Amino acid sequence: MPDLSDRGVTKADMRSGVLARRRSLPAATLAAAAGSVVVALDHLVRRTAPHRICAYVPIGREPGGPSLPEALAAALPPGGELLLPVLRDDLDLDWARYAGALVAAERGLREPPGPRLGVAAVGDADLVVVPAVAVDRRGLRLGRGGGSYDRALARVSSGVPTVALLHDGELVDRVPADAHDRRVTAVITPADGLVWI
Repeated sequence: MPDLSDRGVTKADMRSGVLARRRSLPAATLAAAAGSVVVALDHLVRRTAPHRICAYVPIGREPGGPSLPEALAAALPPGGELLLPVLRDDLDLDWARYAGALVAAERGLREPPGPRLGVAAVGDADLVVVPAVAVDRRGLRLGRGGGSYDRALARVSSGVPTVALLHDGELVDRVPADAHDRRVTAVITPADGLVWI
C-alpha cells in the first residue's frame, strides 16, 4: 500500500491501497472491528438522541458490518427514524425509511424497499453516518470515487454531525482532495472510537 502520508499519492493509488488492505483482513478481525465501531456509534446515538439518522448499508468489508442498520435502528429514541440510501441512475442518493428489511439492488448494494423520500431528505437529518475509504485530520474523506456521498453531504444542514466509519489505520494525515470534496466532523475507528475532527 502506498505511504498514506505521501503528498504525491493520487486518490486512485490511496483507494487501491486501502481496499487491498481491507481485503487482507481476516474474518475475525473484521467482525471484532465491526463490533467496536457499532458500540461507539450506539453510544453516540443514545447520547444525542437524534430524531432522524441518515446512514449507509455496508457492503463487503466496509466498516460497521452487515448488521449496522439494525444496530442503528435499535439505538434510536422512540419515534426516531433511520433513512438509508437508494442509489439513483445518476449516482446521486435518494433516501428511504428503514423498516427492518433490505432488498438486493444494482452494484451489489442492499436498499430499503419503501417509498423514496427524495435527495433532499438528508437535509433534515440530525446525524449522518457515511462510508469512507480514508479520512484525513482536516475531515476530508476519500470515498469510492462516484461522488454520491459528497453530493449528499453538500445537502446536510450546518452543525449536523457527519461521521465516517473507518478501519484502524484509515484516519490519515492527508488525503488527496478536489474542490467538490466534503468534510466530515468525526470518524469512528475500532481502536479509538469516536474522534471529533
